[in-house]
Amino acid sequence: MPDTIYRGRKAVEISNGTLTLTVTVEGGHIARIQHAAVEMNPLWTPHWSSVEPSAFDPAIHTGYGGDAEARLLAGIFGHNLCLDLFGGPSGAEASTGMSVHGESSIDPYRTRSTADALTQEATFPHAQLHFRREIRLVEATAIIRETVTNLSAWDRPSAWTQHVSLGAPFVEPGVTRFRITATRSKVFEENFAAGGGYMVNAAEFDWPMVPGVSGEPFDLRVYPSASASAAYTAHLMDPSLDLSWFIAHHPGAELACAYVWKQADFPWLGRWEENRHRGAAPWNHREITCGMEFGVSPMPETRRKMIERGSMFGVPGYRWLPAKESVTVEYRATVQPVTRTPERAEWTESGVQLA
Repeated sequence: MPDTIYRGRKAVEISNGTLTLTVTVEGGHIARIQHAAVEMNPLWTPHWSSVEPSAFDPAIHTGYGGDAEARLLAGIFGHNLCLDLFGGPSGAEASTGMSVHGESSIDPYRTRSTADALTQEATFPHAQLHFRREIRLVEATAIIRETVTNLSAWDRPSAWTQHVSLGAPFVEPGVTRFRITATRSKVFEENFAAGGGYMVNAAEFDWPMVPGVSGEPFDLRVYPSASASAAYTAHLMDPSLDLSWFIAHHPGAELACAYVWKQADFPWLGRWEENRHRGAAPWNHREITCGMEFGVSPMPETRRKMIERGSMFGVPGYRWLPAKESVTVEYRATVQPVTRTPERAEWTESGVQLA
């Protein structure tokens, strides 16, 4: 049974006195990672009411849009798992009830917990995958271990992305700083922002300076100060480094949030920006969020497009899951009070150190 209710949702909360972490039972979203010294959760909490995916009824819950994203949006919180789809379903898949980012963000998880650790498991019947996540808190770090087992008799190409979305007030236009181990980068190929965005569609560039439609580049190390903006850029994590990371820092709050992972596990990071741009429900020009989405795919797209793309900058855009075998990854998340923007994150025996 869940041990808490978080914004109306069944959830489990663990704490070691330094960090408190909250994860939903349905969808398995990591909704909160909060340090005891700072009363701010850096993860995104939408302004709209949250609905359990199992209770979602499009005929009743009409305020979340009417497409394949509605069920996900109705229950979304900060960090959700995209497995084995990163992006939207095809038209045929949507007609069968498939959701944006796949079953992993909406299905129920069997959850067990102790004071400072938890385990979640789920079987995704359409994808024929079994998923297990273990989270253990050590000082100011959440150590997260995930295992995906292919239940089918076929090798299969799979997307696998950690959709980490940071939100206001931690994400503040013109204030919040970002550092990532990015190299070659590319703007989303189609028009991501309705009415036209500030980045040149499909432009290739080196992090952090993205070409702007005005002719002037923008520095992605600072969240834009515009009154409204939207964008998506894909970034290849530095192949010369064993570890990849992103750091986000709010100088005024003196708070940093960072994730560290092995580059070989997740070679891509997608930066999603939604800054009061979307006007349709449930967005209503109110959300300020920045997705730092690390995974095996550079772009959010249908499975068909993912496979047709194959690779970008010579690096594969999906991961093979061998028939009847398991693949395990480990990554780490930390939230720490800091006075200046850290320039790097280090994987240590006790967690993550920011420097």
